[in-house]
Amino acid sequence: MSRTFALVSAAALSIVSAANVLNAQEPVNTAMVQRIIAEANDHSRVGETFNYFVNIIGGRLAGTAAHKKSAEYARSKLAEWGMKDAHLEAFPFGRSWELQQFTLEQVAPRYFPLTGFPEAWTPGLKGGTTTVSAIYLGDKTVEQIEAMGSKLKGAIVLAQKPQAAFIRKDRLQPATSAEAVRSGAPPAERSEYTTPLRTMMPILQKYGAAAVLRGSQGEHGTFFVQGGQRTTSPDATSSVVMVAEQYNMLVHEIEGGLNVQLRLALQTKFDASDTNSYNVIAEIPGSDPVIGKEVVLIGAHLDSWHSATGATDNADAVSAAMEAMRILKTLGVEPRRTIRIAIWSGEEEGLLGSKAYADGKYEGADKAAARDALSVYFNDDPGTGNTYGFYMENNAPAKAIFDAWLEPLKSQGAIKNVIGGITNTDHLSFTKYGLPAFTAIKDYDTYDVREHHTNVDFAERVSDAGLRQSAIVLATFAYHAAMRDEKIPRAPVVPAPPR
Repeated sequence: MSRTFALVSAAALSIVSAANVLNAQEPVNTAMVQRIIAEANDHSRVGETFNYFVNIIGGRLAGTAAHKKSAEYARSKLAEWGMKDAHLEAFPFGRSWELQQFTLEQVAPRYFPLTGFPEAWTPGLKGGTTTVSAIYLGDKTVEQIEAMGSKLKGAIVLAQKPQAAFIRKDRLQPATSAEAVRSGAPPAERSEYTTPLRTMMPILQKYGAAAVLRGSQGEHGTFFVQGGQRTTSPDATSSVVMVAEQYNMLVHEIEGGLNVQLRLALQTKFDASDTNSYNVIAEIPGSDPVIGKEVVLIGAHLDSWHSATGATDNADAVSAAMEAMRILKTLGVEPRRTIRIAIWSGEEEGLLGSKAYADGKYEGADKAAARDALSVYFNDDPGTGNTYGFYMENNAPAKAIFDAWLEPLKSQGAIKNVIGGITNTDHLSFTKYGLPAFTAIKDYDTYDVREHHTNVDFAERVSDAGLRQSAIVLATFAYHAAMRDEKIPRAPVVPAPPR
């Protein structure tokens, strides 16, 4: 063993040892935990909130009127429950997009209704409806597609080869698996193209193709659909994602020599009258004259994709976070630090809402005091059901604290905190500034295979018990972070081992 590596190992061991001591000394207010549990279970409002988001409002694509309506609802409920300074914070987003009509049907050689969904920000058809013979390009090179020229005008194009690989396995559950676990979803089973879609689409637009159809990596009627560029040109080729089995059927029919005629009705609306989207902010002010301005932040993103109602991604987490605030306020908690809730928009398009918030508050040498004032951010996003613990972003001292807080919650279904991190969600807007920010570990059973960004992310995927339990965990962690003497430790810097 080299001397350098020995020093590194000693440093790492000292951090773990210090963390274990910290865990043993960390106070836990078990009486308050029991009060939180009782309020959550006996007087829950979380199901009411969740139902309003997913069934009354429905899908909440960022930038749309539906999203803003849901944000206004969240603001009004938080104010009704006694939170201070409940307001919307605007950030630049771009024009909104609305799907007004969509049907896709095979009309020859036999009638067959087809299932799919347009990508967000895809333009509608000129004239609204077209019936044409489908053209299969999945086996064509760039040169062959270019050679078709004017034959592509007004065409409905099948762009990819038949979908042969499917997402059939959820990521491992890090709270129960002894194996190394991915921090994100399993690798997508990509579709195969002779000509990549990014190369094909400009050619199709140049020659005036009406629409491009693609299959999905889901199966059994599940398909994954998100969105194109928010700056997509109104004369671009429309883009529709289909159920894979039906897409494959169309390709096989064409390969069998059949003249496959499709009828597509597609109308969409762009609106640039308000190019902002909106975060929701509210708080319970801190009572301590010394640390009252320090902030414990909890949050989740309210925006969703548009082919379902965004129940697991992410109305469940928003509802639980709002419920955690209601519980603490109802119990008359006077936190030493300010407990603030942030309900983000634009997460699905690149963490835009949380990024706008964090950049505005923490970016720059002159924002050191603001960075120092954030004690911790607790985020809730991937997965559904119970909160099992938190991804600790390799912060061992913080893990020791969280382990102590999690212990009385194990009777409520919590399991453990995991030392590793996770990608692709809103805590990253804070960790990039060196701030302690952590995302909840949730249940992944059927999440990657069936629910995440799919056409079946509806209310039936979520249980009231899971909503209540998640609110209990968030309220407990927010309470203890707000009441402890010290802020949550920043992740220590450990020297990298020699190469």
